[in-house]
Amino acid sequence: MKFTEFSYARPDLAAAMDRLDTLAQSIGQAKNADEAKAAFLSYEEIAQQVGSLSSICYVRHTIDTTDAFYEKENAFWDEMLPLFMDKQLAVYRAMLSSAHRQALEQQLGRLLFDKMEIDVRSADPAIIPLMQEENRLQTEYQQLYASAQIPFDGKILTVAQLAPYKQDPDRQVRKAAFEAEGRFFDENQQAFDRIYDQLVQNRTEQARRMGYDSFIPLGYIRMKRNGYGVKEVEAYRKQIAQEMVPAVCTLKQVQQHRIGVDRLQYFDDAFLFPDGNPVPFGSPDEILAAGQQMYRALSPETAEFIDFMMDRELFDVLAKEGKAPGGYCTYIPSQKSPFIFSNFNGTAGDVDVLTHEAGHAFAAYRAAKQDLLPEYADNTLEACEVHSMSMEFLTSDYHHLFFADQTDRYQLFHAESAVYFLPYGCMVDEFQHIVYANPSLTPKQRNEAWLALEKKYRPYLELGDLPFYGRGAGWQRQMHIYLNPFYYIDYCLAQTVALQFWALWLQNPQMAWQRYLTLVDQAGTGTFVDVVKAAGLKTPFEAGCVQETAEMAKGWCLSHQIK
Repeated sequence: MKFTEFSYARPDLAAAMDRLDTLAQSIGQAKNADEAKAAFLSYEEIAQQVGSLSSICYVRHTIDTTDAFYEKENAFWDEMLPLFMDKQLAVYRAMLSSAHRQALEQQLGRLLFDKMEIDVRSADPAIIPLMQEENRLQTEYQQLYASAQIPFDGKILTVAQLAPYKQDPDRQVRKAAFEAEGRFFDENQQAFDRIYDQLVQNRTEQARRMGYDSFIPLGYIRMKRNGYGVKEVEAYRKQIAQEMVPAVCTLKQVQQHRIGVDRLQYFDDAFLFPDGNPVPFGSPDEILAAGQQMYRALSPETAEFIDFMMDRELFDVLAKEGKAPGGYCTYIPSQKSPFIFSNFNGTAGDVDVLTHEAGHAFAAYRAAKQDLLPEYADNTLEACEVHSMSMEFLTSDYHHLFFADQTDRYQLFHAESAVYFLPYGCMVDEFQHIVYANPSLTPKQRNEAWLALEKKYRPYLELGDLPFYGRGAGWQRQMHIYLNPFYYIDYCLAQTVALQFWALWLQNPQMAWQRYLTLVDQAGTGTFVDVVKAAGLKTPFEAGCVQETAEMAKGWCLSHQIK
């Protein structure tokens, strides 16, 4: 069955929630572990059914935010999901307090209970109205972002469609594209500032009602951090500033010389070659076909996976008016189907979708084949990003299918971009720590904090006279800051692991792939630290890990320079 044929109808959530109440009571009153387990498995079936419909609705809404039916349905889920989640947590609480917990842990595993304990600390009935309001604000931000109609080059473009111009070989075109993008954000400055301020106040109030001093600890709980916390992340960011930022500065000096500019302006940052960045050839359909060829050749496991994805048309990748920005992979449990959403725009990022998002999808597909409990099928997000970011490197032998004679350029472009990302990702994370530790900051003060972090993490860049970026508001185009607080550091942690996979791949591609499969097939049966160690790699928190990664990546990039 193809995605367009997946059925959707609004469920009777009131009946489903009543059923969860009954199951929670059954778990609490169970005479033995088997009775409690049976009730818990019944809950899992209901949660999977509801989650599937929610996912289908979300995908169809983001594909076309102007579709009135799915706009209304998305509003329904914004309102009702916090209520349903509260009932889910009641089931978890019943399991955690069960008189038969010891026997249940033996049957279902201790990690399941660790995960449930984290989840029950993330919400409370007292904050449901705030969670509902948070959902509405997030949707408002997405719709505002998606509404962009930017006049440029005689056309009307979305933010995603403007991206190729931001990498144009003509420096003035690049600058003009950044200015045009900035005008959209400047024209909607009050709305972007208001939405974020309301989100910060909302999340802070949620935390206070739950007994936390700020949103930071609650944010970490919502991200399901297990085995590390604020101190470890702060120490990791410090290592990036000390070890990775100097490596990036060295590579940026090479880039500056390569593209022939006397100083890197903001609009030069992502422009790596004097005659233009590598771009994939072919139409979107041809790029997808090349992706299928790549995965069929990579391994038997990926061949099976990509044919499943293509046969079921589990992609929507073309940028178009009314489509939500960004890209993601989600999962529809009832169909055991991942789904990949993106906005192709004619840049190398189109290929990154087929390696990054397909890495997520491949992991979900492999987990589905194991018939695990949902809590064990799902990874924490930093582990999920290891799946995706590592896949970008492990497909290197097949990048020629997209770039032909530009393949060497793409390999350098991709490697340098991966290294450049780490300081930026840490900048996003530290910014959020500043904001949520100081929720009364004004919009101007938040922008000033962002500008200070630019100097710390990206000292090689000049913001010049770009109004939007120059006033320190560039963070507002980073969707995760609005939609997924404290998510962004997961990309950094994962990239640090992915670069280790790359180093291994350079030595022994077959061994790298087998270790990757080992990591992927752990699914959510271990913590982030557990699954990384299972693959025989260092965690980003280990002494020397960042330094070794920085030296390896810088050395490879410097030794593979091309004009």
